[in-house]
Amino acid sequence: MKSLFVMAYKDLKLLWRDRAGLFFVIGFPFLMAILFGSIFSSSGGRVSGIRVAVADEDSTATSIALTEELEKSDAIRLYPMGREDAVDKVRKGKVSAYLIIEEGFGELGAFAMFGDSGDKKFEVGMDPSRTAEAGYLRGLLTKAMFSMMHNRIATPDSMLSFIREQKKELEASSELEDEQSKLLLDYFDKTEYFLENIDSSVYSQGGFSMDNDGIEIESVERQRDNEPRSGFDITFPTGILWGLLACAASFAVSMVQERTRGTYLRLKLAPVSLAQILGGKGLACFISCISVSAALIIVGYFVFGVNIGSLGMLILAVICSGLCFVGIMMGISVLGKTEQAVGGAGWGILLIMAMFGGGMIPLAFMPSWMLTISHISPIKWGILALEGAIWRGFSFTEMLLPLGVLLGFGIVSFVIGIFVLSRYDN
Repeated sequence: MKSLFVMAYKDLKLLWRDRAGLFFVIGFPFLMAILFGSIFSSSGGRVSGIRVAVADEDSTATSIALTEELEKSDAIRLYPMGREDAVDKVRKGKVSAYLIIEEGFGELGAFAMFGDSGDKKFEVGMDPSRTAEAGYLRGLLTKAMFSMMHNRIATPDSMLSFIREQKKELEASSELEDEQSKLLLDYFDKTEYFLENIDSSVYSQGGFSMDNDGIEIESVERQRDNEPRSGFDITFPTGILWGLLACAASFAVSMVQERTRGTYLRLKLAPVSLAQILGGKGLACFISCISVSAALIIVGYFVFGVNIGSLGMLILAVICSGLCFVGIMMGISVLGKTEQAVGGAGWGILLIMAMFGGGMIPLAFMPSWMLTISHISPIKWGILALEGAIWRGFSFTEMLLPLGVLLGFGIVSFVIGIFVLSRYDN
């Protein structure tokens, strides 16, 4: 037993001296977890920050009011500039859309959106690749225009000036028949009389407030037991698996180094059994897997607020994942007889496992067809076990499947590695 720990200590010391290998075992998983966690946390799965270039050629109180209404939404960012620059920004993909407010917009105001296309006095251009954002932007513009319209209607003085303008235009027009003109003029006269004599305080209490629609909205706290609380809940299990991948690859290459440099032969001639030699290598790999996993979990919990639903389940997931990759290490170590062969073939297989197992695209964001293929990858089951303990809320029964697959995959890989290694010795 003492020989087992001595050889494990030897392998861990060699790993510690290999700075490049140590970075991929410890540093790279941290970078993956933190980088992608920051990305998913900032997006939150919501449409936000639509970049819109605005060219205000009208520069009136009405056009300024429109931009102010749009800026009230957190889902849009406006960038003032000239017409040509705005169009060019969209063409180059630097913004999602442009909004050009033409001269004369202030005369029509909020009613501009109801005119013919030539009378609207504003123009919107959209990047054709941003179809989802186009619909969202249309809704924001409609909301802003209706809000402006409401403000005009709910303000007697502002509405009065508009009615008088329309009345003058009607009186100067000769296109309408006399009977229709008289009817419209009579309407404008009565509306003008109403607006001139109504008490504004009474007017505003008459149900004209769009904010006071009689609907009360209560804030309901979402139940978040079975969903990630942040992007780091999703990416730290992935980071842990990248650490396990690096451990497996590093120790697999070290086994080939020992064979090619004669260390393995000298160990076989020493008073230790083959089981002790391979056991020491496996123990060193397992200790590295557990250490990397523990370090990531501790940093994730205390620094990035990673939720731990069940500590007991998490310990089981880490142990089974570590044992799985000890077996994978043994299987990879016999893929070739040189360091280059094992390193290239090993990382190639591990990267394919990671690609389809959720190591590059988190399982929570995978399309259905990739989820189907991911069943053959131990990465998928390792991530699922860790997620089950961290935020999915798996029971012990639900954890049995991913844990069983991990152990089975590790045992099969370890046995294959031992069998092939024994053939090399013969």
